[in-house]
This record gives sequence, structure tokens and C-alpha cells, in this order.
Amino acid sequence: MRIAIISPASLPATQFGGILFVAVNIAKIAAKEKHQATIYTTDLDFANNATTFNKNLPREEDVDNFKIKRSHVWFSKKLFFVNPGMFLQMLNDDYDVIHSIGIRSFQSLIGAIISKIKKIPLVISDEGGLTTHPDLKKDFASTVLYKLQTPILKFIINQASAVIAANEYEKKIFSEFCDETKIVIVRNGVDLDILNTEKIDIKKKYNIDSFILFLGRFNKVKGIDVLINAINLIKNHSEFKKTQLLIMGVDFGYEKEMLRLIDEYKLQDKIKVVKNPSRKEVISAYNESEFLVLPSRWELSPLTPLEGFAFKKPVISSNVHGIPYTVTHNVNGILVEPENHNELANAITELLTDKNKRLAYGNAGYHLVDSICNSTIMSKETLKVYEKTISG
Repeated sequence: MRIAIISPASLPATQFGGILFVAVNIAKIAAKEKHQATIYTTDLDFANNATTFNKNLPREEDVDNFKIKRSHVWFSKKLFFVNPGMFLQMLNDDYDVIHSIGIRSFQSLIGAIISKIKKIPLVISDEGGLTTHPDLKKDFASTVLYKLQTPILKFIINQASAVIAANEYEKKIFSEFCDETKIVIVRNGVDLDILNTEKIDIKKKYNIDSFILFLGRFNKVKGIDVLINAINLIKNHSEFKKTQLLIMGVDFGYEKEMLRLIDEYKLQDKIKVVKNPSRKEVISAYNESEFLVLPSRWELSPLTPLEGFAFKKPVISSNVHGIPYTVTHNVNGILVEPENHNELANAITELLTDKNKRLAYGNAGYHLVDSICNSTIMSKETLKVYEKTISG
């Protein structure tokens, strides 16, 4: 098959998150299966923030036997990147199927238009919440953009031959827009090759001993404030004496408030913040952490817990939205009620004081990614969806 994969961002902008990794992993496995895969994307490089676009990135690049084709972003509003050059790239190329990932995007609109013009089947998946993400309506500008995008979303979904949902939670969201017979569940998966990635000594580099890990965007949606409040409750507990919280991520509007809270509670000796970490630092942090703490107010089908599971690390997270489809309470982690820093503090203490529980939960997490939620299975299931749409 000749496969066109559409994503708002691709390499080297790894800090963009889940959409990027889903697209790259599918392209990588498709190439291994002797298909021709091309990712059509922007020139986001995420050097310092989510709006750094680099004209010096190659317009076309070969990576792991698949291609990345970039076009420059003329302007952006929040995470809506406008790169009109992608239209001509796709119009002039030949392929058998289009897969658009992250459909609340300019790139997905182009994909749907090209699908209609060239009469090529379109497969879509979102990974972004579609209608449920809190940031979609957090202020007036966001609400206006949300309403303007609604008819575009409907056009894209109607144009699609198949809709891929990551779990039952996302399937329910899509079912408000289309018939359920159009929806196929394909679980998200992570690339287990990360286990073989070259690592550095994170503890030595940042002068820390034992640590628990938060990895994610510096955004209030991620529950960083709840986590800091939880750490403030247990900072003087004996079991937390030799342990620190390592916060790694990129600013999405909450960094200033996060640092203010850390200063207000005088937690500088208990919390270490690493801004704009490299992928090697992220992998190394997974490897050396005791466990992950991700108290998000919202997630659809998060990849960070799965990457932690790959390193046999349990996860503490919130019992909300799509998270329970990845983190199972008292099996591979602990789920707490969102916004509840007391319950979160108790969960952190529980795992810190019970090594056997950490090992059991970590092994259960690894079993999940080894048997189901890995990029090979995810990609092969996605390829089946492509084949079915092509055959009609």
C-alpha cells in the first residue's frame, strides 16, 4: 500500500506528544511491512515552545524507511497550524489511503479535501478529545475557535470511510458524529525499542537520589497544582525524606504558576524541574524513577503511562475520562479522584512504602504493553483498517 499519514507535527518535535508518536510508529511499522508510508506535516521543531517553526528543516526527509514531507506554517492560533503548502504536496503525490491523526487541525481539513478531490479513502483518528478537552472552551477565543471548527469537524468525519478510536471512551465521543459501524477500536501502543535507547545518568546529572516522575506539558489540565499540593502534605514524612519529585516537560502556559507554587510552599529541595528535556533524558528518567505520578484532569488515551509501563514502572493517575482504559486501579497503578490532593498524597505514600506493590504493578504494566499496547500491534491493526477501506 501507498499510505499518506497526516499529523500536525512530526520529528524532531517529540515534545508535541501522543499524536506525533502514533503517526511515526505507524509509519515505521508500515515500512517494515514493505508498504510505502509518507507523513505530511508542518515544520514545527519545538526548540523552545509549541510555536517554533523552522524553515531550515528539510522539506522532505527519509527516516526509518518512511518519508516525512514538511511545509511551512504561515501562522498559528493555539495548536491550529496553517500550512497551505501541504495541499499541493498531497495533490501532486499518489497514494492508496489517507490517515489523518488529530482531526481538529488544518492538516486534517486538507486531508479530507484531498480525499474528496482524488476519491481516495480517508481514515481518521483524533487523539485530542474532539469535544471533551477542557482547553477547547477555556476562554472566549478558544470557544470561538471551537465553534468555527465544528462544521469542519463534521465535514472531515463525514468524508472518512473509517474512524479509529483508541478506546470505548473515544468511541462514545465519535458516535455523536457518525454511525458506530464506522468506528473501529485500535488501542494505542508504544515502541518497545525505547528500552534499547541510549541512556544517561539522570540522578547524577540533576543531583538527585530516589525520585518519582511527572512527565507532561506544563498545563493546568495535567493537574500539576494538585501534585504540588500533595507533595507539600508529605514533604516532612519519613518515607519521603530521601525522595524528590522530578517534573519534566514543556511550558503550555502554566510554568510561571507552577514555579510560584513551588516557591510558595518552599519545595525547592523536594521538587526538581527540568524544562524542555531531550528524548534521551525522558527515556532515562523513566528508567531510573520509582514510579510515575500523572494526576491529569483530562486524558483521552495517554501514552506516557504506557511508556512508563515499558520500564515496569507503576503509575498513579486520575480516575477520569479515558485514563481508566490504560491505568487499572490496583493492577498496574493507583487511580485517585481528580482534584483530590489528599488522596493523591496517600497514594504516593502507599507506593513509596511498598516495594513489592511497586514491582507487582510495574510487571502488570509491562505485560499490558508487551501483549497489547505496543506500536507493532497498534500499527498492524491500523494497516488492517487501511486494507478494508481500500477494498471497499
